[in-house]
Amino acid sequence: MSFYRNAVWFVKGLQEYTKSGYEAAAKHFAPADLDVNLSGRSFMITGANSGIGKATAQEIANRGGTIHMVCRNKGRAEAARDEIVEQSKNQNIHIHIVDMSSARQVWEFAQNFSQSDTVHVLINNAGCMVNQRELTQEGLEKNFATNTLGTYILTTALIPALTNVEDPRVVTVSSGGMLTQKLNVDDLQFEKGTFDGTMAYAQNKRQQVILTERWANQHKEVHFSSMHPGWADTPAVQTSMPSFHAKMQAKLRTEAMGADTAVWLAVSAAARTQPSGLFFQDGQKTYTVLKRIVKTYHQQHDNVALHLQDMRFKAFGELFL
Repeated sequence: MSFYRNAVWFVKGLQEYTKSGYEAAAKHFAPADLDVNLSGRSFMITGANSGIGKATAQEIANRGGTIHMVCRNKGRAEAARDEIVEQSKNQNIHIHIVDMSSARQVWEFAQNFSQSDTVHVLINNAGCMVNQRELTQEGLEKNFATNTLGTYILTTALIPALTNVEDPRVVTVSSGGMLTQKLNVDDLQFEKGTFDGTMAYAQNKRQQVILTERWANQHKEVHFSSMHPGWADTPAVQTSMPSFHAKMQAKLRTEAMGADTAVWLAVSAAARTQPSGLFFQDGQKTYTVLKRIVKTYHQQHDNVALHLQDMRFKAFGELFL
């Protein structure tokens, strides 16, 4: 990332992404938007055992929604479910153990789920920031496999099921960190040059925003959105960005603050009136590039999708298409 781009983004972050930024934005929220009864609505949330995913699951469970927690670790998932049930008194909380970095696992899970269960809203929250280049068992760079390809496979595999329900939605938890990166479709798995986990993560998050825009154009019957949770104090931030966490801890948002816009997008009638495919921050649509930075990534949208489609075709053949 260029020094200028990074500096502009960091100043923006201090003003908007912190706890004080949330508190300023919250003065304009409409609390009635979240005064909803979600009984009979089913929500799939990836990475729901901690951080923003768990906070999102808790808020939806509190309102009566059925939760399908897609998690990698069974023990942590069960502990999180018990806490969510205890606080919400909602017993309709279900666990599915899936490694989102495994294309095969994600595909098989989505196929099996579609045959036996219903989903109204998919919340793509699971993510990782691995700071050393690491390959999955399928030979894919782990950040890309989890953040981009896993999200892509799960979403596209569930679209047929989503089109069969009332008011289907897909919400993807992206990151404002993507504003530091121009899209690079020539090296999606970071095989060239020195590996930088933060840069890889930011690229993945831009890819998610671009996929959201593309899905919105292709599938008009489903409402798609992506969002930035702000800088929140989550276990993932603590472990993946320890220096940033140590310096910024007092300014970081709570997990509930970080989850607020994802919940709003997933449950409110107001969110449904917004055009599909937009990027949101604190309940408001916002731009996907830094102001005064030239927009160049739109011409490359199709290239990202084509790369991902080619990868899934090679892995699963025509059945997956």
